[in-house]
Amino acid sequence: MTVLRTRHLDVAIGKTLVCRDLNLDIEAGQRWAILGRNGSGKTTLLLTLAGLRRATAGSIELKGRCIRRTQRRRIAQQLGLLPQDNQDSLPATVLETALIGRHPHLTPWLRESETDRSLARAALAAVDLTGLENREISTLSGGERRRLALATLLTQDPELLLLDEPVNHLDLHHQVRVLELLVEQSEQRRKTLLMVLHDPNLAARFAGHCLLLFGAGRTCHGPCHELLQQSQLETLYGHRLVTLRSGDHPAWLPA
Repeated sequence: MTVLRTRHLDVAIGKTLVCRDLNLDIEAGQRWAILGRNGSGKTTLLLTLAGLRRATAGSIELKGRCIRRTQRRRIAQQLGLLPQDNQDSLPATVLETALIGRHPHLTPWLRESETDRSLARAALAAVDLTGLENREISTLSGGERRRLALATLLTQDPELLLLDEPVNHLDLHHQVRVLELLVEQSEQRRKTLLMVLHDPNLAARFAGHCLLLFGAGRTCHGPCHELLQQSQLETLYGHRLVTLRSGDHPAWLPA
């Protein structure tokens, strides 16, 4: 099943093109990484695919329906977005914040049920935040707050997860743990992932497909094992690389 489809999509920041004539078919259960230099428009493209920003041209379909003609509540039941950074404008506890993920599934004025609370607690446990349910979010570290944002998304339980730098602020252990958790969601629950990543090594290890943004509207996409090659990555990042081998996974280091 095609979860997200674009046809002849143009996205621009001012007069600068992010992508031109982009045709994507993202299938259920696939894991995609978006790679590109700083300023290439990765976040802009992700927000456009989420229906939060208007494309310059072309169409975006979420499960066969034009995203611009779909109610936001219905979109939020199917698609969830993890922003690059989190801003907390109101005081709340960890559990209260995770429960925000259930809002698209509740009717107005209906309080969260014990089932909703169980989902939130399970999501907190999955990101190693068990025991912090009653902590004020203002007391959390940057890494803990990032994992809470992911727990909120897991509590929302959408079919399609759009993740903008999901390992931002995380230490090495939690970077791997979070990406392993997302792979579990994909493989065991058929969740579809589209992740903005900065590290091609993480993309090669945890994604199956990738979309490369070269700038000036030029893109290419396909299986990671085909596209993530030294020469291609050197062009993408404008820097010479050295390729190493670690088991079945290549690794690239700056020269």
